[in-house]
Amino acid sequence: MQIQWNPQGIKLTPAFCSYVDKKLQKLERHEDRIVAAHVNVQHDPPKATLNKQAFIVKVHLSLPGRDLHAEDRGHDLYQAIDLIVDRLEAQLRRRKTELTEKARHDSREAKREVHAPPPPE
Repeated sequence: MQIQWNPQGIKLTPAFCSYVDKKLQKLERHEDRIVAAHVNVQHDPPKATLNKQAFIVKVHLSLPGRDLHAEDRGHDLYQAIDLIVDRLEAQLRRRKTELTEKARHDSREAKREVHAPPPPE
């Protein structure tokens, strides 16, 4: 998976980049066809002075078919990444369930058509 970074108002450290890379690689357990991940990290200084959630992290996963998006805020970058990875895992599980259900439904319909009695003439 290719990761593209877009930091805004913050300098990313190699330790943080490797942490995010490790977390995003974990998503490949659910979907091995992830093409790329676009990570947008923002720092909002006015919120930092109020001791609120000053970091905004957005992740866009490019997949065949429908892409996935997640956004979260946190007082710590690592906390925000953990929350995003949890959200993306849930979306990937939901997507896999939907695709499996659709395939099963299509298979059942095809079997019904094959085993259906011929129409009366």
